[in-house]
Amino acid sequence: MDYIWVAVAFICGYLVKQIALPPLIGYLAAGFALHALGVQPDASLQTLSDLGITLLLFTIGLKLNIRSLFKIEIWAGASGHMAAIVLLTTVNSLVLGYVGLKYFVDLNWQSAALIGFAVSFSSTVCAIKILEERGELRLRHGQVAIGILVIQDIAAVLFVTLASGKAPSAWALLLFGLPLLRPVLGKVLQRCGHGEMLPLAGFFLALSFGELFELVGLKAHLGAIVIGALLSGQGKASELSKSLLGFKDIFLIGFFLSIGFTALPTVDMLGVALIMAIALPIKAGMFFVWLTRLKLRSRTAFLSAISLANYSEFGLIVCAVSVGYGLLAQEWLVIMALAVSLSFVFSALINANAHRLYSRWTHYIKSFEHSERLPEDPLPEPGNANILVVGMGRVGMGAYDAFHDHLQKNVCGVDADKERIVIQRQAGRHVILGDAEDPDFWAHINLTSIRLIIFSMPNYLDSLEAVEQLKHVGYQGKTAGIAQYEDQKTLLLDAGIDEVFDYFAKVGTGLAEQSIHLAEEK
Repeated sequence: MDYIWVAVAFICGYLVKQIALPPLIGYLAAGFALHALGVQPDASLQTLSDLGITLLLFTIGLKLNIRSLFKIEIWAGASGHMAAIVLLTTVNSLVLGYVGLKYFVDLNWQSAALIGFAVSFSSTVCAIKILEERGELRLRHGQVAIGILVIQDIAAVLFVTLASGKAPSAWALLLFGLPLLRPVLGKVLQRCGHGEMLPLAGFFLALSFGELFELVGLKAHLGAIVIGALLSGQGKASELSKSLLGFKDIFLIGFFLSIGFTALPTVDMLGVALIMAIALPIKAGMFFVWLTRLKLRSRTAFLSAISLANYSEFGLIVCAVSVGYGLLAQEWLVIMALAVSLSFVFSALINANAHRLYSRWTHYIKSFEHSERLPEDPLPEPGNANILVVGMGRVGMGAYDAFHDHLQKNVCGVDADKERIVIQRQAGRHVILGDAEDPDFWAHINLTSIRLIIFSMPNYLDSLEAVEQLKHVGYQGKTAGIAQYEDQKTLLLDAGIDEVFDYFAKVGTGLAEQSIHLAEEK
């Protein structure tokens, strides 16, 4: 049976990828197809699904800045939007029931509010996976989306806890002492090295603290994200997250498949789910308007809203709990599963075109921007630099130092990760905050003195988008970039980048140039 899941998931994911759609759409289709064919899932599929979600939440915690949750754009953005969605959905559900639409007729205001609560969540799994694939978790809009998702997840955990009628154990108070373990856990990770012990430590910590939270009456998923957050900022956190990336993605396939096994829909159920799916642009629009009122830049608000334009697996949990207590009819669990699936498809499609949509509608979108700007959202200038290095990771840092120290050029680094910028500035480098895919950034800075722009971002798609933005602002200088594979190099050259460094192919050349003096010594 496991072979059937793997085979069908691969075939559907592969076919969908060939038409330039995210593979997760194929995995969803595979789940419904297997269910329609009469295939019955066993416990191993649910185990894979749970493990994938646990690792996802753990890796989110590793990249989470706890202090960011207390920013008004995060907690007010999440709570204000949730309240508005619950109110709007409650009213709409009662109106649809009044006009006689099936499945809405028997709803009272309490059950209608529960449906509103269920659809107010956005999918952590879907949003994080999309942001991760685009390399945008560390960017401003990625951090805003993650913060809102965490607040929503906490609300969902509180609901499930209260609905079950089981209060957490008094032993749960001891969990407030977990920060005392941070130094010890950091040393343990350091001693794990760089091999297989590091991802195994990730599995151990995520599952162990999940079990610990379960023992005191809290959700295991909450334990996974808490321990990840405790480790964030540690020297090994980033490496640990990368080491778990492949495992997490494989296990999450089980989650997407399991959605299709929830139940087989009727035509009427599909109709109701389509009505809910049609409301997704409204959900995204409300996020956008509300976040701009909280003084976020229009681009940040737009991309955050697009990332959150879906329904959540926690919505399924809310419906399941409500059905279990007789607050909703059984059919609503099936309807919610369908709505979640459709929302994933919608989210994948619209997020694949998010930057192009912003570029096309920039003038209209910017008209919503608040007159005031938050301190976190400056648009700085590169000063008197004539070379820009975009992406100040290890490759970008090496390029910066080569131009600045050896060639005595005026260089400015550009990066979208604020924590990385702080580190680079402490090392004496001139680095400014900027997102290479942001047309506002390129339109704001003066490019007349810039002779060369080097793209050292690890994701070649970011470089392709940045080149398009430079064409729009009429940049006349030279460009260079990096690629990990030959097909990526071809795409970058075809896009107009003047010089592309094949990262892996040139490592040997770089090593030889650095060590050639050793061969010449007598």
